[in-house]
Order: sequence, then C-alpha cells, then structure tokens
Amino acid sequence: MRPILFSLGGAGLLACLGLAQGQPPLGERFREQLNQQPQPAWVGYTVPAVPDHGRNCEYREGSRGAVQAPGPVHLEPPDQVQILFRIEERHVGKIRVISGDCQLDADGVPLHWIRDVRPAESVALLASLAAEPDRVRDGAVTAIALHAGAAADEALERFAAAGQSESLREKAIFWLGAARGRRGYELLRRIVTQDASDHVRDKALFALSVSKEPQAVDTMISVARNDASSHVRGQALFWLAQKAGHKAAAEISDAIERDPDTEVKKKAVFALQQLPDGEGVRC
Repeated sequence: MRPILFSLGGAGLLACLGLAQGQPPLGERFREQLNQQPQPAWVGYTVPAVPDHGRNCEYREGSRGAVQAPGPVHLEPPDQVQILFRIEERHVGKIRVISGDCQLDADGVPLHWIRDVRPAESVALLASLAAEPDRVRDGAVTAIALHAGAAADEALERFAAAGQSESLREKAIFWLGAARGRRGYELLRRIVTQDASDHVRDKALFALSVSKEPQAVDTMISVARNDASSHVRGQALFWLAQKAGHKAAAEISDAIERDPDTEVKKKAVFALQQLPDGEGVRC
C-alpha cells in the first residue's frame, strides 16, 4: 500500500490506533474513540476495495457541492478505500468513502486513524449504522458496497431483503448493480423476478441497467416481456433503451405491437426516442 499523507492544519491531531498484536475488535476500538470525542473529530481507516470502485481525489466539497480541485490525476485505481467517520457530540454525523491514495486535509479538526482493520469487522461496524438517519445510513451502505469480500455481499443482501425499510432496500439494490459484480447481478435477478413489490422490482431494473454483467440485458428483456405489472414492463423498456442500444431496439419495437397495455406501448415509443440516432428505426 502506498503511504498516505495527512494535512491536518494548525490544531490537527493524528492518532494511530491498534498497532499492537492482539488488538481489540474494531467495534471496541471505534466505540472508545466515539466516547472520547465531545468536540468534532474524524475517525478513519483503510480497507481493500472492489476493483474499479470509482472513488477519486479530483474534487473538493464546496458551498455548492462537489467542485473540481487541483491535484494529481490517478490513471490506475488503487485497491483500497478510506472510510472516514465524522464524530459530532459522540455520535457519527457523516460517513465518507475516499480513494485509498488521496491526501486528507481535516482543516484543523482532529483525525484519529485506526490501523490493521479486518474488512469483515468494518462491514459489521458499518452495518450497525444502517438504522441511523439517512445521511449516516446512506454513507454506511455506500462504504459497505465498496468493500472487497463476501461480507459486503452478505450485508447488502440482508439490506435488500423484504422486511427492511424501503429506503434501505433501494440503496442496497442500487449498489448490488453498481459495485458487486456477478454476485450482485444474481441477487438482482432474483429480486426483479420474485419480489412482490412493483416498486422494488422497478428499482432493481435500474440497478441492472448500471451493472457491468452482460447477462443483465437479457434479464431486463425477460422482465419487459413477462412482468405482471405494466409499470414495471414499461420501466424495463425505458432502461433497456438507456443501456442496450441496438440490441434493445427490436425488443422495444416488439413491445409496441405485442403488449396489451396502452401505457406500456406509450413507454415503448418514448424508449425508442431515447435510442441513439438511427437505432430506433427497425429495418
């Protein structure tokens, strides 16, 4: 792992925790830090990441959101991510996930670094925050999704299961398609064909549209033909147009002729209009 540089500002503090053998579990070390921070502080650590995780350093947080910032452009993605928790009044107020080779600037706020973190313990810690308010929950699910290893797949599968809150299910379902490769695709295929909720199947279609697995297109085509909900069939056609281009044109045109629902036909016509020039014309 390449060394990480920390620029902490005038009052910054960097503490490296857990260097000794036989260190306590991550949850215990994290709670110790949490209870010791009456003032704002950051606690962070690094874990192995999924390939091509898409985090980068070429931005900064501004009053109007993320904006471009000067700095090196990393041509090859690192194989780790940094998980950062902002502590406010002994509670987690925000979670950020940043590429493993980014330099960090805490602007004078204390930053406490935990060493030698086991990925499965990190997933368990983050999963314990999934019931927190949206800002924390969304950061926790995103961080889990970018962990390498089966523990992250298992956590996202639990979050996507029936019985969880709809907002948690949606977040987990998105990341199954965006980051979890073949395992994520298999879970999405089950959800999009078996889940009782039309809304959840709709969200699973969007997740399939961002999946890099080639079989995702065929699954979307099957949903467009066979789903019991006209809304879901129409959404399948729309996302097919965004993802599959020429391969989708014939399927969308067939839906105009075949589907008995007028609303699906309207969505199919609209989907054809979204195809690149020339691909919406069936020869």
